Amino acid sequence: MPKPFPTTTQPPPHPTYTLTLHPADRTPHTLLITINRPHALNALPSNSHWEAASVLRWFDAEPSLRVAVITGAGDKAFCAGQDLAEQKSVAEARASGAATDGKRRVEGAGVGGEDKGTSAETSANGKRDRGGTETEEVPHEAVLQHPPGGFMGISRRAGKKPVIAAVNGIAFGGGFEIVLNCDIILASPHASFSLPEARVGLYAAAGGLSRLVQLIGLPLASEIALAGRTLSATEARDLRIVNRVSESHGSLVDEALEMARGVAEEGSPDAVVVSKSGLREGLEGGVEGATRRTEERWGGALGRGVNFREGVAAFGERRRPRWVNSKL
Repeated sequence: MPKPFPTTTQPPPHPTYTLTLHPADRTPHTLLITINRPHALNALPSNSHWEAASVLRWFDAEPSLRVAVITGAGDKAFCAGQDLAEQKSVAEARASGAATDGKRRVEGAGVGGEDKGTSAETSANGKRDRGGTETEEVPHEAVLQHPPGGFMGISRRAGKKPVIAAVNGIAFGGGFEIVLNCDIILASPHASFSLPEARVGLYAAAGGLSRLVQLIGLPLASEIALAGRTLSATEARDLRIVNRVSESHGSLVDEALEMARGVAEEGSPDAVVVSKSGLREGLEGGVEGATRRTEERWGGALGRGVNFREGVAAFGERRRPRWVNSKL
């Protein structure tokens, strides 16, 4: 029986992910989400997107949490994108006219004998028999669609609270699309970024193409999405895709948690919510319209809140503010 979280509410089931709270020495306000499929380079089957979307809805609603950090388990990958073994099974089922909510038998050989998220062993619900053949649960069509928040519930997420990416290795395909919609991005020196979908007959359908064009312009975005260019961590930093490269591979998560601490403890939780919303509005629309919508949605509630009064009082009294959890 897992130990209950010291939060007001408990998270939904999350078998693909490890959730931990930080800091450990005082009231935790940061949620660390670790994609826990290192055997598949943290590639995600369809069910895992919906699972993460539920966790993120809980995160936004849980009063004690103020910021999340997302990383991948292991030293090789942040997220290698969609589980292609599952995609292959689904394509075969569709081609044969089979229902996509039944069991199929899938051969278990990986590419080049190495499991890189493309072998049958990386399927969401598969079981292997003695003959090396896997009986795999091919997900229902409804599950195969991404949740409204996109890949891992993040790539098209608006969300109320900020998410920081700690990119600890390859971020390919949907993994890169996750990164492109995070609010703050730190990368290990070992990190790399790519949208290789065109090479396997797909395209980056979870928001990454549009966001990449916004960030770096059409020529470079085209080179990445069409010609398969892979960016190193320093290239991604220089192109302003990521905020910074960590001092070392091993220090990445600690540096991301320190960044999260600044968000969670230094700023008013109400002001963080409103500022994030205002930034997103500006990204999606014009300056004047975004400013107006942010004020109409949040301005009055922010001004009436306890944290507004506390921030002004603390400034006048030359002391650190004592923030309370946001009720916005």
